[in-house]
Order: sequence, then C-alpha cells, then structure tokens
Amino acid sequence: MGSFEARLRVIGQSGFPLPVVVDLTDEQLTVTTDSGRIADWTLAEIDISARADGFLIEAEGEEVLLNVTDSNRFAVELGVVDFLSKAR
Repeated sequence: MGSFEARLRVIGQSGFPLPVVVDLTDEQLTVTTDSGRIADWTLAEIDISARADGFLIEAEGEEVLLNVTDSNRFAVELGVVDFLSKAR
C-alpha cells in the first residue's frame, strides 16, 4: 500500500479543504499535514464509501471527505471497487 495526496474536508464544517497526505500501511490509514499527524485509524474501525465527490470516511462519530489525487489506485488498494465502475 502507499501514500496519496488528497484534500480533506470535515462534513458539516465550513472552510476550505485541507491538503493532506494519506498513508495506507499495515491495515492503517494515517492522515498527515505539513504540521503533523491529524488522524490514524485501523481500516477495521472505519467505514469508507466512494462518492462522486470523493471518499467518505466515517470514524469516531466524525465524517470526513477525502478527494484523492489518484482515486482509482486508492480505491483498488482499499478494495472499494464500486468507485471504479462509477468513474467509467
């Protein structure tokens, strides 16, 4: 698994998307900014779904939307294959 550049937006909060790097390693999803780590979850503790505007991640009572630069590769590595059929 690898690293992905993305923009993160917290659902229900105003403001511009935050540039982040998403790392997928050893069944972990880690989100960092230039300032440091802002989220670290095991894949088992989050729900991820593909949407037209990005990937919705639900964890710890929060919902965030990730708009990933290489969304097809991200979907494949996560096993969210529904995204690939929507993209066509």
